[in-house]
Amino acid sequence: MISTYFPFLWPTILFHLFLILAPSSSLDNLNGHTKHRREVIVAHHGVVATDDGRCSKIGMDVLRAGGHAVDASVAAALCLGVVSPASSGLGGGAFMLIRLASGKAQAFDMRETAPMKAYKNMYASNASLKTSGILSVAVPGELAGLHKAWEQHGKLPWERLVKPAEVLARRGFKISPYLHMQMEKAKSGILADNGLQSIFTSNGELLQLGDICRNKKLAKSLKAISKYGLKAFYNGSIGFQLVKDVQKAGGILTIKDLQRYAVKVRDPISANIRGLKVMGMPPPSSGGATMILMLNILAQYGVPSDVSGPLGIHRQIEALKHSFAVRINLGDPEFVNVSKVLSDMLSHNFAQTLKKAIYDNMTFDAGHYGGRWNQIHDHGTSHVSIIDHDRNAVSMTNTVNAYFGAKVLSPSTGIILNNEMDDFSIPSNGDKNTPPPAPANFIRPGKRPLSSMAPTIVLKDEKLKAVIGASGGAMIIAGTAEVFLNHFFRGMDPFSSVMAPRVYHQLIPNTVYYENWTTVIGDHFEIPTEIRTSLQKKGHVLESLAGGTICQFVVQELESGKLVGISDPRKGGFPAGF
Repeated sequence: MISTYFPFLWPTILFHLFLILAPSSSLDNLNGHTKHRREVIVAHHGVVATDDGRCSKIGMDVLRAGGHAVDASVAAALCLGVVSPASSGLGGGAFMLIRLASGKAQAFDMRETAPMKAYKNMYASNASLKTSGILSVAVPGELAGLHKAWEQHGKLPWERLVKPAEVLARRGFKISPYLHMQMEKAKSGILADNGLQSIFTSNGELLQLGDICRNKKLAKSLKAISKYGLKAFYNGSIGFQLVKDVQKAGGILTIKDLQRYAVKVRDPISANIRGLKVMGMPPPSSGGATMILMLNILAQYGVPSDVSGPLGIHRQIEALKHSFAVRINLGDPEFVNVSKVLSDMLSHNFAQTLKKAIYDNMTFDAGHYGGRWNQIHDHGTSHVSIIDHDRNAVSMTNTVNAYFGAKVLSPSTGIILNNEMDDFSIPSNGDKNTPPPAPANFIRPGKRPLSSMAPTIVLKDEKLKAVIGASGGAMIIAGTAEVFLNHFFRGMDPFSSVMAPRVYHQLIPNTVYYENWTTVIGDHFEIPTEIRTSLQKKGHVLESLAGGTICQFVVQELESGKLVGISDPRKGGFPAGF
């Protein structure tokens, strides 16, 4: 039983916590095997873990054919853009963290940028235009980043990597339970856009679970991209058609915006935490730095006893609130100087100072944590974690932001457009209960908005130990950190680390969101009553959440070289490996 893995932990609560998670499944010791759970795989050569098993398999086939982890990430990401189009795609952006077997590490920033005609007060007359619709569209960056990473590290032909996604779009794919849920939640937006209607409806009604969905215009675009590469999208027929569609609908995107788009290859940030090297994305991603600050605070407690049980969850929430207060000072380093803030967030001394402001018997309002600015709440995403035969690793999070992005599909190209402009702050006076927006994240032409995406790679003695990351908007930081804490601080096996129910906090609103939901495949996740009661006694305001983050976790056992891959069942995905 799972309990054999952590006899030293808060046994009663934790035992019941995990029993409640898998009433229909039998969980064995994870030397290998979790019965009846296809979300777990044990392999020796390579593992691809994504939000959709079809894309995991496509990535694994690339590895089997001799491909690099980057090759597999390209094929898997393009697949996700087809079968999980509410969460990512060619019309969006991504952050990719690479750690090569040689020890070299890179952070590929393919985040969307504000169009050149964008300006700080462009939404002053109508803030809702920032949230959805054609004026919420930023310049897509995903394809440029995938291609650049492939140019540097790929082993297989580009056309080989694009082909599976093109075939899926042309022949059609079955609508998954999670995609169907997203379609239902975005129904009004789908029905309001002719492009989305043409793909996701039939006779005026949404396609149903298991129906075949085809996007032949997207297939045509992918075919051109497979043949002509980046040029087709950023300075060719696809780009010109895309811009024409956007401008016809009243948008400000131009072909010069596409031509000027540049991928930024940065150095990853990293910190040594209790004998582990934790690597993450630098700004404009806030995920890596916020997670490292949170972990540095919690690393000062005794592990595992002092970060487990109800008190451990309280400390985790308090560390998260402190970290979110600092996070909002970050922004695009090309436009604002974030070096001091980033240095603080990676500093053990700074973390020690914040720990002193955590009280075990109570929580506080947002002002206690020193947050000067209001938070930005970004939205949905997709994540890929990959380790290949040579132990090259990729952790990549992709996004179009909200479900189906701007709720606009380019009818000429079949590409769903992002609403990434919504991740910028906009000037406002706020009120006595809400801090003002953060100037570091105000709109400027060519600027990248702040993001919560947190692709992470973990090393032990400079050897690859784990690849981790999550989808789920602003909750990504908490979700990724919790899985890390569960495995590396609390001693849980990889599957249990992902299956444990999660809590989230974003400082503003001053609310603990806790999982209480049954997923699309029937698993029920719920924080136990004992923990909720303990948190309420300390002053936390709790609200149940029928949703949360979706984590992809791959762990290498250093002694044997065995890989254990977990795809979070919350989205219905599963990993693939060999």
